[in-house]
Amino acid sequence: MRRLTFMIVVFCGWLGGAPFGVCADKSATGAPKSGVQRVFPERFRQWGATASAAPTANNSESNAPVTAEAGLLERMTRVYSDGKQQISLTIAEFRDATGAYEAYTAELKPGMKSSTAGPLSAVDDQKLLLQIGNLLVRVDEAKNVGDSELQALVRTLREKVEPAPLPPIREYLPEQDLVDGSQKYAQGSAGFENALKALGHPEYAALAPELGFTTGAEPEAMVAQYGSGPNHGALLLIAYPNPQLAEQHLRHLAGVIPGGNAGGTLERKGSLLSIVIAPSSTKYAAKLRESINYETQVTWNEPSTTATDPPITSTLVKIFMGTGVFMLIAVVLGVAFGGVRVLTKRFFPGKVFDRPEQMEVLQLGLSGKRIDPRDFY
Repeated sequence: MRRLTFMIVVFCGWLGGAPFGVCADKSATGAPKSGVQRVFPERFRQWGATASAAPTANNSESNAPVTAEAGLLERMTRVYSDGKQQISLTIAEFRDATGAYEAYTAELKPGMKSSTAGPLSAVDDQKLLLQIGNLLVRVDEAKNVGDSELQALVRTLREKVEPAPLPPIREYLPEQDLVDGSQKYAQGSAGFENALKALGHPEYAALAPELGFTTGAEPEAMVAQYGSGPNHGALLLIAYPNPQLAEQHLRHLAGVIPGGNAGGTLERKGSLLSIVIAPSSTKYAAKLRESINYETQVTWNEPSTTATDPPITSTLVKIFMGTGVFMLIAVVLGVAFGGVRVLTKRFFPGKVFDRPEQMEVLQLGLSGKRIDPRDFY
C-alpha cells in the first residue's frame, strides 16, 4: 500500500499541474480547487499565473443590483504575466447562462466592438468582456495580449464549462443600424432600470413595476440603440410566455407609457411587445419595427373530422376485412405446410422425414423391435 501511494505521488509530481484527473484540480497546497478557482488556468501560451486567484468586488457598484438579480455566485481575479507585461483576469460565475448574459450586457458600453475571441465578446481600449456559458470573463489590459493568445485562453475556459442556450429574445433585435455595445438584456426590475438609464432614457425605467417582473408574468426585455445623426431611436422589446399575457400588459402599458401611445410607439405581435423610444421620425420608427426578427404562426384547434375524412363505419369495415385476409392467409399457409408434411410421410415413409438412421430416440431395451417412424403418427 505504501508503494502504491508513493507511485501516485510521483506520477502527480511528474505531471506538474497538467490537466489529468485529480492532479490538475488541486492547488499548490494539495487542497482540491472549487468554484471559480477551478476554472482559472495555470498558463495559456506564454502567460503564466503570478499568484493564486483571490476574491474581488464588483467592478461597478452601479451594476451590483443587476449581478445580484442575475444570480452571482462567486467572482475572483488572478494576475498573469509573460515576463514583460501583466494582465488581470476576472471570472464571475452565475447560476445559469441567462444570468451571465444579463450581467454581460450590463457591462457593455456603447462603442465597444466585437472581438475575435468569441461570439459573445466586446473590447475597448481598457478591457475585454466575454461570456462563456454561465461565466462572465473580464480581461483588463487586453491590448497586451495577442488574438491567438486570447483564443487559446477562451478554448481553455470553454473546456471547463458546459454550453447552455441563451435567451431567444436577443435574436429578435435587428442588425441594421445597431450601435455596438448598446444591447441590454433584463430578466428583472434591476436589469430593466439599469438598461434604460444606461441608454439615457430614465423616464422609461419607471415602467419596470408595470411589466410584471414581480407578479409571475415572467417577462424578458431587450433594448438597444439604433442609428445616428438624422435617423436614430431606441428599440425596446418585451417578451411574455404567451400572447394572452402580452395583450393584458399591452392594454395596461398603453396608459402609463411616457408621452402616451398616440404615435403608435407601443405595439404587440404575438407574445412580443415593441416600443420605439425617442425616434427621430415616425418613418424611422416604422422601419425599426418592421426590421424586428420575430414571426408568429397561430393555429386554431382543428375539428376531429374534416369533409375529406372517411366515415367511421367505412373505416371499421376495412379493418375487419384486413384482419380476415390475414387470418385466411395464416390458415392456408398452415394447412399447406402441415398437409405437405403428412402426405410426404404417408407416401414416402422414412424417405424424407424421420429417417431411421437420423432418429435419436432413447430406448429401455425391453424388446428388440426396430423403430418404425410411422409409430409416431
